[in-house]
Amino acid sequence: MKHILIIVTNHATLGTTDQANGTYAPELTHALDVFNDAGMTYDIASINGGEAPLYGTDIEGDEINAKILADADFQEKMANTKAFTDVHPKQYNALFYPGGFGLLTDLSSHEGVAKIAAQIYEQGAIIGAVCHGPGCLLPITLSDGSKLIDDKEVTAFTREEEVDFGTINDIPFLLEEALARNAGSYSKTKPWQEYVVVDGRLITGQNPQSAHRVAQKMVEEIKPLLD
Repeated sequence: MKHILIIVTNHATLGTTDQANGTYAPELTHALDVFNDAGMTYDIASINGGEAPLYGTDIEGDEINAKILADADFQEKMANTKAFTDVHPKQYNALFYPGGFGLLTDLSSHEGVAKIAAQIYEQGAIIGAVCHGPGCLLPITLSDGSKLIDDKEVTAFTREEEVDFGTINDIPFLLEEALARNAGSYSKTKPWQEYVVVDGRLITGQNPQSAHRVAQKMVEEIKPLLD
C-alpha cells in the first residue's frame, strides 16, 4: 500500500507573471525527509501528470533539500507525476500538499482534484498542507455537501509574509483572507516562525519553516492507521 499521496501544481509561474515558480522545493523535500525516515512510501500526482515545476532548488546550506533533490526516485516521480485521474484513493493513508505560489492558480480551485481529496479524507486518512498548500483545501467538498474546512482551524502563509517576500502584488489572491472567510477559524504566529495547527485529521503549517513539523505530525497520526 502506498501510504502518502502528494499533490503538486502544474502551474510554472507566479500568477500571471513570467516569474518562474511551481512547488517550493524545501516544503516538499523537508517533508519527504521525514516520511522517508519513517519508512513511508509515497506517490506524487498533479492535475495533468508528467513533469511538475519546482523552484527553490538552489538554496545554499540546505542539506536536506539538496539530498532529496538528488535522490533518483524523487527525480523520477517529479518528472512523471501521476495524473489525478489515475489516482486510486483507497491506496492512501494520507494526502500532503506542499506549498509554492503555482497552486494558487490551479489546485486552489480544481474540483476534480478536490473530489479525490474528499474521498481520501472520508476513508479516514490524514491531510497535511504547508505554506500556500492550504489553498488546496478551499474547494474540497465532503459527501454531505459541507466544505472540509467549514468547521476546521487552519493556518497558512500570512499577509505579512507575502509583503516580506515581495509577492503581495502578484499573487492571484490573498490566501490568509480566503481561509479566514471560509474556514472555521484561521490562526497564525509571527512571520517566519514555525507554526502548526492540528484539528482532527487536518494538519496545516504556516510557512516553509513549518514543513518539517507538519510532516512529523502527519507521521504521528498515520502510524495508528497502519497497526
